[in-house]
Amino acid sequence: MRADPLLQPYQFKHLTLKNRMISTAHEPAYTEGGLPKDRYRLYHVEKAKGGIGLTMIGGSTVVAPDSPQAFGNIELFRDESVHWLKALSDECHDHGTAVMIQITHLGRRTTWSAHDWLPILAPSSVREAAHRAYPKAMEDWDIARVIRAYADGAEKVQAAGLDGIEITAYGHLFDQFLSPLVNRRDDEYGGSLENRMRFGFEVLEAIRERIGPEMILGLRLTCDEDTKNGIDRTEGLEIARRFASSGLIDFINVIKGRLDTEEALSRVIPGMGARSAPHLDFAGEVRGETKITTMHAARIQDIATARHAIESGKLDLVGMTRAHIADPHIIRKIIEGREAEVRPCVGMGYCIDSIYNGEAACVHNAATGRERLMPHAIARAEGPRRKVVVVGGGPGGLEAARVAGERGHAVVLFEAQSEPGGQIRLTASLKRRREILGIVDWRIAECQRLGVDIRTDVYAEADEVAAEAPDVVVVATGGMPDHAFVEEGEDLATSSWDILSGAVRPAREVIVFDDNGAHPGLTVTEFIAGTGAKVSLVTPERILGPEVGGTSFPPYFKVFAEHGVETAINLRLVGIRREGNRLAAHFFDEYGGRTIVREADQVVIENGTQPMDQLYFDLKDASTNRGEVDIAALIAGRKQAVTTNPDGAYTLWRIGDAVASRNIHAAIYDALRLMKDV
Repeated sequence: MRADPLLQPYQFKHLTLKNRMISTAHEPAYTEGGLPKDRYRLYHVEKAKGGIGLTMIGGSTVVAPDSPQAFGNIELFRDESVHWLKALSDECHDHGTAVMIQITHLGRRTTWSAHDWLPILAPSSVREAAHRAYPKAMEDWDIARVIRAYADGAEKVQAAGLDGIEITAYGHLFDQFLSPLVNRRDDEYGGSLENRMRFGFEVLEAIRERIGPEMILGLRLTCDEDTKNGIDRTEGLEIARRFASSGLIDFINVIKGRLDTEEALSRVIPGMGARSAPHLDFAGEVRGETKITTMHAARIQDIATARHAIESGKLDLVGMTRAHIADPHIIRKIIEGREAEVRPCVGMGYCIDSIYNGEAACVHNAATGRERLMPHAIARAEGPRRKVVVVGGGPGGLEAARVAGERGHAVVLFEAQSEPGGQIRLTASLKRRREILGIVDWRIAECQRLGVDIRTDVYAEADEVAAEAPDVVVVATGGMPDHAFVEEGEDLATSSWDILSGAVRPAREVIVFDDNGAHPGLTVTEFIAGTGAKVSLVTPERILGPEVGGTSFPPYFKVFAEHGVETAINLRLVGIRREGNRLAAHFFDEYGGRTIVREADQVVIENGTQPMDQLYFDLKDASTNRGEVDIAALIAGRKQAVTTNPDGAYTLWRIGDAVASRNIHAAIYDALRLMKDV
């Protein structure tokens, strides 16, 4: 049998990595006071337990106070960071996993109006569109002290016992000096390529002087900014060659693209609907030109692509970073012959987008980032085998059934439709987002492996549930579209579900009213636009899709631009009237204090859902807990022990949209934290 290329060791100077799989640096925003404390440590230790060869921590770890946190970054300029970095590194080492850290000065890629309110820095006073802050053009003394800050930070990393350092050189200060888009200086740090590289070389030389020649040091380097007047492929390869041949660095982690707008970022970190590994061939070119250890991660989310990256010689080390957010145990499952059980990354971008709302989370692994309380591997129950009935086969219901199955219980899942999946199947009607079905397909496969009895085309009522003599009942019946807010003409509206399910065809001219603000409204708009209909998207919000993150909205907007979708903000739908063979949608402009009427052939509404909770209330009185959840225990990750009706027949919970209209992650998290102790 041919050896698996992913499982081969790699000699990295003095360091032997046990396999070729890495998790590249990213910032999950789990810091506390700028420090990588227990939550941060446990997040990376879980990947070490899962067998990964190298975990790169601290995405954009900042080295100076005038590089303030943009998304929960580690503050390496704090002396206390050494203690916490050492604790993380030591525990990962205990599992045979190497640990490196990415360090940086963000330059203009942050904001001045936080923390110490210092002016941010850049080679020249060129504002970054994404963060909108004007930087100070660095003076000579700024350059000198920032170089010292890089060296100080590197010295702390070495003291903490980490295995290596990566410097961010894409969109941050190091790369801002390289890029003619940002560097407009006319001194020895600007103009020619040699001058633009001067700052970078001085940083590397200062670091080497502090840490010596043995410690591993490298760059996450933009080798092609892929934009007019930026670093092009030819110049990018020359930059990579010069750094590689200097002897100052040991590896290049290849980036193609730039970060200064959300549209550009969405191509550096491509998501759902983008082709697999779009920059892999270019990374292979960089490896061929530089003859240096090369790593890369950009939508390499499946094991077959990762194997190809190593076996073809394009990479020495392959990053499956978002894939490890979805499943930190990938390598262990490969080794144990359980590759089919790997929870897939579906490319939704929820992990990245949620960072900007506070902290990273995987759309369908609720244990990620919650390792102290939530298990990635579900332990078998020590008590008696119990009968569990789940009603509803959306993501929450499937997760409840899966977890109960892992616990070793006898599980029946009732699903009213012909296939499980719930609203995810509606989303998958849009071809670009079809990958989201991986959330459902993986759970169905796991439920089948665990012996869950899935019964489709069954609209279960209280009698059917009671006939199973359950010990635990989970109501995951979801919700139904909510149009009740419309004061007049509710019956004239079409739901987004009607369109995506194919029950109703899009008309020639369509108004989509979105008061949900998340993916569903943009999804149905893109779907309708793709049919050739003339579409107007209207929202009462001041922006479109406020719940859709920075790497996820650009693909929608690209389609809207291609199809001429018109948009309107600050308008609230109040009524619909029939005008001949057309519909007149009446909107209230709260700011102008007036009613605006727009005509179309069809008015589609996306306004979230109201719970389908009748079954829950039908079952409530016969349950031991009358549906009650101990909220304190739920938050603390403890077992539920509510008994308000000792004569009841079963424990009853409801989850997901059967409680309130939320999202996929919320439904899955409900299921995991209730069912993990059953």
